[in-house]
Amino acid sequence: MPTPEICPTCGAEVPRNAKACPECGSDEETGWSEQARYDALDLPEEKFDYDEFAKREFGSEPTIPRGIPWFWWVIALLLVVAAAMAILAVG
Repeated sequence: MPTPEICPTCGAEVPRNAKACPECGSDEETGWSEQARYDALDLPEEKFDYDEFAKREFGSEPTIPRGIPWFWWVIALLLVVAAAMAILAVG
């Protein structure tokens, strides 16, 4: 069987005279096998540990902000005082 231009397993371009697909590894010998198709999907292994993956990808435990920062309390207080002053100036 001649080397196809497009891999029938994963759809990648196969270089002319290539012995196997550079993406999924399918070749004449495997007959463009189902295992090659499975390998091309890049699925996690069955022993995949999500917690370890998240720690590796995102670092340590996520920090969750607690409450409203003091800066916003000061802004809110200043707005209340400004509103009160505006009401007193009008009345």
